[in-house]
Amino acid sequence: MVLPIVHYNDSVLRKKGVKVDTFDAAFGKLAADMIETMHDAHGIGLAAQQIGLALQLCVVDLREFDGDFNWELDGARPPLELIMPLVLANPEVKKLPSDETIYEEGCLSFPKIRGDVIRPDAISVKFQDANGTPHTLLCDGMFSRCIQHENDHLQGVLFIDRMEKKVRGKIDKAVKDLATTTKAKSTPAPKL
Repeated sequence: MVLPIVHYNDSVLRKKGVKVDTFDAAFGKLAADMIETMHDAHGIGLAAQQIGLALQLCVVDLREFDGDFNWELDGARPPLELIMPLVLANPEVKKLPSDETIYEEGCLSFPKIRGDVIRPDAISVKFQDANGTPHTLLCDGMFSRCIQHENDHLQGVLFIDRMEKKVRGKIDKAVKDLATTTKAKSTPAPKL
């Protein structure tokens, strides 16, 4: 089921998610609904906060992304088609020694607003999948950037917070207009 995506300045986007501790059928349905919502919105990532829930849960799918990145899941390199879409519950992200890269990011909670963000190129992430099974992922490039962006959501941090002042200044009016529009309408949180 496609869920409504909350937009900036909805307060849930600033809430740190609570740890997922139950991996039951309802959780599996929530993860599947988030994946469907992400695909419907033509996104490559979606965090629980973006559908109104302050949980440590996000989903990513880079199968359609035309770019170069590397990954290793649990010490192997399975084909991307076997691991995507990826459900990450309770992710713990650590930066790996790598260059920082600049890339123009967008966000489903900020329609049509984009801006350059600097992030480390490579990360490791420990997480649990939709069944609660623990995994360790090493990745770089857009795979790394996508997970960092979504993990920021889980901490109540938005991509606009990561922008340099001059970059943020260029989109400030659009962000303020979006905040005003969001305030005028409120989206109810989905029920579990």
